[in-house]
Amino acid sequence: MAEPPRQLPLDLPHEAALSREDYLVGGSNRAAFELLDRWPDWPSPVVVLAGPVGSGKTHLVGAFQEETGAAVIAAKDLRETAVEILVASPAVIVEDAHRGVDDTALFHLLNAARQADRTVLITSRTWPASWNIALPDLMSRLRAATPVEILEPDDDLLRRVLVKLFADRQISIDIGVVDYLVVRMERSLEVAMRAVEAIDREALAGRVGITKPLAGRVLENVHKGA
Repeated sequence: MAEPPRQLPLDLPHEAALSREDYLVGGSNRAAFELLDRWPDWPSPVVVLAGPVGSGKTHLVGAFQEETGAAVIAAKDLRETAVEILVASPAVIVEDAHRGVDDTALFHLLNAARQADRTVLITSRTWPASWNIALPDLMSRLRAATPVEILEPDDDLLRRVLVKLFADRQISIDIGVVDYLVVRMERSLEVAMRAVEAIDREALAGRVGITKPLAGRVLENVHKGA
């Protein structure tokens, strides 16, 4: 029997639910979620949030920014000239400090934020000790910051994330397919997002339902392209 003709899936936009209410909490991210949720009642004015790629930092920080109206800047783009504008916001988010940051600019920001009674959230894949900070006073400030870590998602969280990602695309997925993916995929929310998108496109192109064989075949390609 001839296979049904494949169709080119239209790249229709879909709304990914990324608000605070949509953030899924598990053992790997509970401490970070609860700390950010307590804002502005933090143990210290500066929080360093560390976690690997795919751990969910982007979603959590995005929800925090939406809730607080925080200003956001990439660490590599931080300059002293931007500090005054940044601290005019209720909070400041400095993203991806592991990619490099101007010591003087960050020190100036932390000082200005303290004087203006503002909080600063710094995100990174690593802790400050590995950022090659040359300014001793800045390193002292970072040591006084509150550290909080997001770990790779466990099976339960990954399972709930996959169900949510399919639901964002109006797909009611068989839990057996979800369990099949969970035990075979990398512990990464980023991979989960790419896998769900690719599975959806493959099912639409072939005009077929989402089955374990289809999901496994697509997941293998997603891993190869990682």
